Amino acid sequence: CSSERIDMVAPLKRSLPSVTLPSMDDLSESRVLIVDDVKTNVDILVEALRDEYKLSVAIDGAAALRSVEKSPPDLVLLDIVMPGLDGYEVCRRLRAYKPTREVPVMFLSSLEDVKNKALGFEVGGNDYLTKPFEVLEIKARVRSLLKAKAYADAVREAMARDLRIAREIQMGILPADLAAATKSTGLEISAAIEPAREVGGDLYEVLRVSDSRVVVALGDVSGKGIPAAMFMAVAVTVLRTLARHIAEPDEILRRLNDELLEQNPLGMFVTMQCLVFDLAKRCV
Repeated sequence: CSSERIDMVAPLKRSLPSVTLPSMDDLSESRVLIVDDVKTNVDILVEALRDEYKLSVAIDGAAALRSVEKSPPDLVLLDIVMPGLDGYEVCRRLRAYKPTREVPVMFLSSLEDVKNKALGFEVGGNDYLTKPFEVLEIKARVRSLLKAKAYADAVREAMARDLRIAREIQMGILPADLAAATKSTGLEISAAIEPAREVGGDLYEVLRVSDSRVVVALGDVSGKGIPAAMFMAVAVTVLRTLARHIAEPDEILRRLNDELLEQNPLGMFVTMQCLVFDLAKRCV
């Protein structure tokens, strides 16, 4: 399978980041954890997969959990009936453990009842195959699960990269040199901002609009994440324009409110205070 560039576009003008599908060479670096207390089953799986992937083996549930703590695998092939912790409990703990929350789990079990299979999916399994199994089917399912995980990892990394860039852009919108805006005014203004997520809707502004006037604003957009960050950028941009042409803070906010009401289909809003420091009159 050669690398292939794919752009996925969803409805409502939302799109996933462009990602590169993993090649089979990439999958050969994937690590598969085999968990089974029966040596014969382990031997069959090792023989089937050792030439294509990196393998680890655990003979019971406790050993499997110790293994994933040291090095989370890319896929777990998990027996159910084992001494101590059974496969269901191991899967539950894998899903509760952040480093393995998204790792695919395929149950390999002699339990054939529908209720056993249903429970396997309820505790977080991605696939379920009953013993005895065909080696070709195992190999095909393993390859499919690993490709799906590799693609999901690539999408998450692309989204994380885009969010990092968005954060840099957002931080660049906010004023960086507050000292320049307050030089020779007698004012000392400092600011710090740390979004709860990569980006958010908090904002501040310090503008030297004339020799005797400094405008300071502090605001918080409703919500979090990308929508709040975009609305924050609009609010700051409009605020700057208005503050340079309007003297009174209440009028600045009234006009800002009117502008933000225009083309606001999500009904977002920003809570804001606006102060005007009149240096000549020494009042706020």
